Amino acid sequence: MQDEHTAMVDRGAYPDAVTPWETESWRTAVLDWVGGHLTERGLGVDGPLRVRLRPWSVLVRVPVAGEGAVWFKATPPGAAFEGPLTAALARWVPEHVLSPLAVDAGRGWVLLPDGGQLFRAVLDREPVEPREWESLLGQYAGMQRDLVARAAEMERLGVPSARTADLPVVFDRLLDANTALGPDERVRLKALRPRLVDWCAELAAAGIPDTLDHADLHDGQLLRPAPGRFTFFDWGDAAVTHPFCSLRVPAERARDRYGPEVLPRLLDAYLEPWTGDGRTTAGLRRAAGLAWRLSALGRAASWGRMFPSAPGTAPGAEESAEWLRELLAEPPFPG
Repeated sequence: MQDEHTAMVDRGAYPDAVTPWETESWRTAVLDWVGGHLTERGLGVDGPLRVRLRPWSVLVRVPVAGEGAVWFKATPPGAAFEGPLTAALARWVPEHVLSPLAVDAGRGWVLLPDGGQLFRAVLDREPVEPREWESLLGQYAGMQRDLVARAAEMERLGVPSARTADLPVVFDRLLDANTALGPDERVRLKALRPRLVDWCAELAAAGIPDTLDHADLHDGQLLRPAPGRFTFFDWGDAAVTHPFCSLRVPAERARDRYGPEVLPRLLDAYLEPWTGDGRTTAGLRRAAGLAWRLSALGRAASWGRMFPSAPGTAPGAEESAEWLRELLAEPPFPG
């Protein structure tokens, strides 16, 4: 296979990010691993590699003759569960996810087929009505319900456990470790803790079981193979926590596109699969408001899953601090 000299490398807004791609022996091992799995399938590379380097991943698009492309992804140690989780989801809920071609759990590597167009590309190309986002959220919520019984198995795969009742402990850990918060912000957040404990207790008491939270379900992490149908991927930010924490990111993206009046429709579409079992609409909406605010903890935690950087620095500290500050903001609906 080709090396960095025949690859197109995109570093985005992170030109100084340190990733394993800079190490020649690592790069060679990756290319040999990908090439070996392609050879097993009678496939070969057809064109230059496209490499996307970020502080949290190495992503390589490998063009394949007659097959479009395959995708290699390497994650940092804190997200090494992504490959095993992706493989498990392909067994448990195959209609909703990509099935990996290969996984190396020890090295945090996964090789994926091309799943078609990103939802973001569809949004950029043509008018898309809010009902597509409703379909997206309804399908995703249904998948979360199907995975409730798998929560403990996902934790055994290494998916971070952030159970609803344990979120105050997550808050304490994040607050203590963060180096980017100012003294006044730290005081305000510490003063918020008693309310946060109450929110977590109320949310846990609502009786909606913990399950998989993608935690970053935006339009660039979704494939749309057909209108009203979606494929979910990129699980490096995931956790086992309250399912409603997933709602915030896609709802905010849709709100930015259509305006705040779209939120009630999206909320109803997401909550519909959770109805029944004696739950009331008011109770579900209350739970969604609580989870909207508490979802900031999952986003703050995900910024700690970065490739190691220079000694003395805390990768992702400022981004994590931004999400901790969001705990002080009111949700767009009662909660």
